[in-house]
Amino acid sequence: MASETVSHWPQPPKLPRPVIMDQLWADAVFLHWRIPPSAAARFMPPGTVPDEIEGSSWVGLIGFRMVGAGVGRGLPVPYFGSFAEINVRLYSREKDGTRGVVFVTLDASRLAVVLVARAGGIPYVWSRCRPLSAGERPTSYGYDVARFRGQASSRFAVEPDLARKADDAVSLELTARFGLHSTLGGRTLYIPNTHTPWPLHPATVTELDDGLLRAAGFILDGPPDSVLFSPGVQTQFGKPRVVPGRAPSGFRRAGC
Repeated sequence: MASETVSHWPQPPKLPRPVIMDQLWADAVFLHWRIPPSAAARFMPPGTVPDEIEGSSWVGLIGFRMVGAGVGRGLPVPYFGSFAEINVRLYSREKDGTRGVVFVTLDASRLAVVLVARAGGIPYVWSRCRPLSAGERPTSYGYDVARFRGQASSRFAVEPDLARKADDAVSLELTARFGLHSTLGGRTLYIPNTHTPWPLHPATVTELDDGLLRAAGFILDGPPDSVLFSPGVQTQFGKPRVVPGRAPSGFRRAGC
């Protein structure tokens, strides 16, 4: 269970300019399980190690609606800038303490987006992804994803308690992440982002039939240790930087 200690949203670092992308993440569902750091270590890009929260590493299954994504500060890209995304992610840390996210996989239904992102080292997978409609579960939020050729699928939903806030230390540390670590051309990149505090609410799982975590190599027993919902935040991404340390010859990050 999450810690009962109430914490405060950390101040994000100043975003390096220029802004390379602006997007809204809406109706976010966060499911997290504790895992040993050794289970996360093989996914870490060179120059990073698994971050630990309350003595554990964590793997997350996260779904949200990408809305109005645009390049720079420009207008949102019609059609291609809005879609459902479901990702499997871990948490990373550099030697200087910089903390980030490592995406194992990201499923999305926009092929053009998938191809562009993969060219940039982000492990997107082209899948059929959709939010569950209000008619299916009027008080719940959830997502359904099916990879082409029957490779893997997932369907999950939660019912949030909108009268309560999730402001414990674990909930904030799992969601207050201001950058991602990825690899490109043998180098580890840190791509920073910034956003206002997630309006977080505790939630209860109403449906969970997941194959994405198993496909990524995570065998988990029991329900999630943390279940959260947020109506969303607006976020911006800034100029990437290279993390010291080069990948060994032939390195290929697991999960891509």
